[in-house]
Order: sequence, then C-alpha cells, then structure tokens
Amino acid sequence: MSRIVTFGEIMLRLAPNGYYRFFQNDQMQATFGGGEANVAVSLANYGEDVAFVTKVPAHAIGQGAVNSLRALGVDTSKITRGGDRLGIYFLEKGASQRGSVCIYDRAHSAIQEAKPEDFDWDKIFEGAEWFHFTGITPALGPGLVEICKQACAAAKKHGVKVSCDLNYRGKLWTREQARAAMSELCKYVNVCISNEEDAKDVFGIEAEGSDITGGKLNKDGYKSVAKQLADKFGFDKVAITLRSSISANDNDWAGMLYDGKDFCFSKEYHLHIVDRVGGGDSFGGGLIYALLHGMTTQQAIEFAVAASALKHSVEGDFNRVSVQEVQKLAGGDASGRVQR
Repeated sequence: MSRIVTFGEIMLRLAPNGYYRFFQNDQMQATFGGGEANVAVSLANYGEDVAFVTKVPAHAIGQGAVNSLRALGVDTSKITRGGDRLGIYFLEKGASQRGSVCIYDRAHSAIQEAKPEDFDWDKIFEGAEWFHFTGITPALGPGLVEICKQACAAAKKHGVKVSCDLNYRGKLWTREQARAAMSELCKYVNVCISNEEDAKDVFGIEAEGSDITGGKLNKDGYKSVAKQLADKFGFDKVAITLRSSISANDNDWAGMLYDGKDFCFSKEYHLHIVDRVGGGDSFGGGLIYALLHGMTTQQAIEFAVAASALKHSVEGDFNRVSVQEVQKLAGGDASGRVQR
C-alpha cells in the first residue's frame, strides 16, 4: 500500500548533449521522464511512500523505465505490462533567445492503448491518502479520459484527496477537447495546479494585465484566475506558478496558493536554468508534500516554489533534491555556496 498514487505516462527522453541542436552530432542522451512519474520521484526523494501507475511494454525498454523509478524509491508494483512500445520524446534544450524544442513520438504507446480493465483502482487506492494526475494523461486519447474518470471516482470513494495539474498540451488535443474532458474530471479535484497559460487554454480564464513573453505579471490578475477556478469547480486550493521568461536560460520564478480565503505569494527566484523540463512537476510534488505535512498556505507555497527552483538546476526530468535542501532555500539561503 502506498500513501500517494500518481498516474500517467513515462517516456523515453532522447536529447542531444548539452546545448547541441538535433543531430548536430551523432549522440543523444537516453533517460526517462513524464509528468506524473516526475512527481512520484520528487515525493520518493522526500521520503514518501509513493506509487506510480502506468502501462509499459514487457520488453527491455519498458523495464528500463520501471528500473529508473525503482532506483529512486518509487513503488512500481502497480504498473501494468503490455502493449508494443514506450512513448518517446525528443528534447532540444534552448539557450539565450533560442527556445527549447520538444517533439513527441508517443502515438500507439502502451499507456495510450490501455483499457479500463488494466487497472484495479479499488486495490490501487487501498491505504492511499492522495492521488495525482495531470491534463497530459487524458489528452492521450478518449480511452484515457475514461480511465482517468474511473480513477478519480474510485479515489473519491476511498476518501483520497485528488490533485491535478492542468498542463495543457496543444500538440496532443484541441482546446475544445481539453475543456470538455477537464470540466468533467475537475469535478473530482481538491487541489488544482495551473500556470499563466493553462487556465486560459483549457477554461478561457485569463489573468488581465499580464504579458508573459514580455516578463510582466499582474498579481491581482492571478488572484482573479484562482478565485474563478475555485468558484467554478469547488476546489479546496488553487496553485498557480508564475514564470517570467527573460530568455531560455534566465527566468524569474514564483507561485501563488489560494485556499478559499487567502492569496499567498512566494518569494521570487531568478533562475539560471540548467534544465527546465519537469519544473512544474517538481512544484506539484513539493506542494503535495507540504500539504500532506500540514504546512500553512504560506509555508506550502514557499516549499513548492523552492523545490521547483532547485529542479531547474538539475539535468533530466527528475528532481533529485532532498527535503533539507528545499527547506534551506525556502528559508532564505539562496547563495549557492559550497556545502562543506
């Protein structure tokens, strides 16, 4: 039994070395990652008992993905085997004014072709307290919308809290498809995570007076977004990440958490980015940990944003940091000095 359950797709990540462009040389780094898997790894690193649920093919590549999670302490016993292929994504890291590029090759993956009978949600949620998924998973196809709905309904039946990161991906589905599916799924959600674009893309809710590409964020606008989301779906809490992109390498990063009464903003960090993929997932993992451990609204948003700030310094999808490192940064030590 695991205290926390996450559900989604884990993919093979292929990326040129450093800041090389695709096929600038003949080498690519092979690692694994995916939204809900990344959240599970963050929580495992914090010492939590967390299970990741998915479907992977029963061959060496699928086993490699499973092993990557096992090595970091994630419970993989609830993963279903079957299908022909593991999804792939190709990542070219941006630099300066050249943005990163992500190309998906995930059609007909094992999880995309999964069936409802592949997952025994009543058994999966035995002893669980928290369930997390993202908007990426139902975007994989109509079958996944139904599986996510079954998972959410079972979580509610078992008294499990549900969190969802809206995570709109325009390469996977249209805004109309996202709105229809997420409007149903969000009825089950207690904690909603969004960013400056997702609320607009999925539900047409926009922060007025903000220019994300120009680096201008209006805090009052995001208060309105959070309240509109909470009012629409009855969320207990709404978390919004606030990113100002100065360049591909340099971002300002902060967050806000609304608990139905107070709007709490974190301190802002200036990030010099090593790898930004998984940044939002590390925020989600930090937020879940903070809320499960009874932190106040202000403490929770500070912990989540600090956890995510640290992820931007770590290569790969997975956030390989400890609670102590996050607490140190959240407490005000952002010096980056050598630890001896």
